[in-house]
Formats: sequence, C-alpha cells, structure tokens
Amino acid sequence: MAIDVNALRAHFPSLDSGLAFFDGPGGTQTPRPVADAIAATLTGPLSNRGTTGPSELNAEHAVVAFRTAYADLLGMPADGIVHGRSATQLTYDFSRHLAKDWKSGDEIVLSRLDHDCNVRPWVQAAERAGVTVRWIEIDPDTADLELGSVERALSPRTRLVALTAASNVLGTVPPVRRIADLAHEAGALVHVDGVHYAAHRLVDVPALGADLFVCSPYKFLGPHCGVLTGSPELLGTIRPDKLLPSSDAVPERFEFGTLPYEILAGATAAVDFLAALDPGAGATRRERLTHSLGSLHEHERTLRTRLEEGLRGFGPTVTLHSKAADRTPTLLMSFDGRDAREAQAHLAARGVVAPAGSFYAYEPFTALKLEDPALRAGLAPYTTAEDVERLLDGLSAFL
Repeated sequence: MAIDVNALRAHFPSLDSGLAFFDGPGGTQTPRPVADAIAATLTGPLSNRGTTGPSELNAEHAVVAFRTAYADLLGMPADGIVHGRSATQLTYDFSRHLAKDWKSGDEIVLSRLDHDCNVRPWVQAAERAGVTVRWIEIDPDTADLELGSVERALSPRTRLVALTAASNVLGTVPPVRRIADLAHEAGALVHVDGVHYAAHRLVDVPALGADLFVCSPYKFLGPHCGVLTGSPELLGTIRPDKLLPSSDAVPERFEFGTLPYEILAGATAAVDFLAALDPGAGATRRERLTHSLGSLHEHERTLRTRLEEGLRGFGPTVTLHSKAADRTPTLLMSFDGRDAREAQAHLAARGVVAPAGSFYAYEPFTALKLEDPALRAGLAPYTTAEDVERLLDGLSAFL
C-alpha cells in the first residue's frame, strides 16, 4: 500500500501557492477533476431532470451517479442516499422530522464529544417536544467517551442516541458500534455524525450500527454539500413536511427544491478521486475505495506520528489535547502563556495554514475546560513530510 503524494498533489491547483495546509478538518483543498466535473455539468446542456432529451438526461445522470457513488463510499444502498446543503442542515431537518413522533416523557442521549451540529438541533427539538436530554460524558484523562455514562444515560424511554464517529477537534474515534448496540437494546435510533470520520477512514455504516449517518464531501476533497444515509426501509417511516406536488419517494421526499446537479457531479468526482489514490486491483469502486483509504490511513498515521513526536519535543510549553487511543490525524494544542491566535498568525506568515478557535465544538471545550482559542492541525491526503516539518519549524520559532 502506498500513495504517490507528489502525483496526487499535481491535481490541486491551490497547492501551487506554496502554502502548507493543515486546515483540512474545516474543509480540504479541491482537486481539478472535481472542479472540472462541476463546470462540465453546469455548462451542460442541462435542464431539470427528466427523460426527454440530453439536457434532462444529463441532470438525471448526475443524480443517479451521485447516489451510486455515495452508496459505494458508505456501504449503503443507493436509494438510501439523501443530498443536503450541509450536514448541519440535514441534521436540523431530521431532528424536526423525528421529533414529530416524540412526546413528553421521552428521552434522547447526546455526546459531550460532539460538534454542535450534532447537539443543538437535537437539544432544540427536545425542548419543543418536552423531551429530556441525557448526556454521554468525556473522560478527561483519555479524551474519549466515558462508557459508564452511556449505560447510565440509556433507559426504556430513550428514543434517539446521537454521537460522533470522530471528533473534529480532538480526533477521538469513540467505540460507535459498542454504543450503538447498547442504544438498540434500549429501543433507540442511532444518529452518527460522520463528517470528520469519513475524511480519514473507510465508512461502513451497517458495521458502525448507525441508523442514520451524515457526512460532508467538502471535508474529503469535494464541493460544499452534505450527505445523509439510512436504510430505505427506515427512511420510508419518516414523514417530512413537503410540497404537495413534489415526490414522496425515498430519498427524494427529503430533498427540497431543485437539486444542484453540478454539485452532485463534483461530489461524485470526489469519490472517484479517493478511489484512485491507491486503487490496487479492485474490480469495483468499493474495493478500490477500501484499498485506497487503507493506504491513506497509513500515510496519515505516519505523518501524525512524526508530528506528535515533534510536539512532544517542545516540552510543557505545548499541551496536546488529542490523546485518545484511537484517533484521526487531527491534533488540538494550546501554548503556555501564549494565545493560539498569535501562533496562527505566526504560522500564516510562514505559509503554514493552521487555524485557531473552538471550531463549533462547544461541548468538548466546555466539558474539558479547554482554552479558547486552541490551535488545530489536521492532516489531509496531500500533506507531505515536508509540510509537517514546516509546521514544527514554525512552532519552534514561535515558542
């Protein structure tokens, strides 16, 4: 398994800037094949989807290709793939859809590890429905979820458990399947925020035990949009508010208005690009994705190891908050007596992009009493060993 990083980087016009990008957790750079797919679809011929003439058929093909690509990426059926403007929008939509059936006395369980995208929509829906919110806590010693709090939070009244598959700030990868099994034993649905996870691991939604799973293609080289998946059988039981003439079929019933066909084409191209990173001998796209993302995981693990070693070399002046046993190549750090915004500006002057903030991770920052802002450095497929050394050299000069 090996990724030719130099060949990979040649597809990214933004890398010609000479910048070293460590802001992938907020959105990656975009390869030219993704942009080309967007432009080719948008310039058509293109009409609303249908079956009469090439312009309608081009739109229909963009939709079908998108659903098929994300079925391959997520290990789900194509008719269980829902497009949305963002993961936040999809989560808000489904919080409203599901809360229609909640009643006073019901409970939902949320995680202190999560991005606010997978917290506030559920909290607000629970408040409107008179539903109690219970919490899965973070173990401050490990930066992982405290599994004892899962069992304490669940009850026969639990309707939903929402948790992340990977923290966007700490990189923590919690034991989603173990928690999902406990939730299902209690009779609850499991909604998983896979936005950060899908950027670094091969996703198998059934293996995770997720009933609903969301991700964002712009976190893994695609355009700005969101994707939700669930089994067509489950989606068929969820009734959204919709326009009367619009389709009531699954998954179309959840997609409001005309779809952005060009964005769908770009999102499809991103999946194909991932599948070609190191495709091996795979006969199917899912097989090529499995091989390529396995190679990507090894590439990022090697670079993360070097980055962590370098950060530890700075001693107590740098506190590394990412320490879970299972984690992505995303590191959150703070500096003794220094503002992380100063570090961000210092690195930016050296052509290194590493943002400071709390990154919509309100619950983790509050639960762990993290200093806001903190500096986040995340690796991406195009990150090189030289990029890592530039980051470490920049921090050394800052400290």
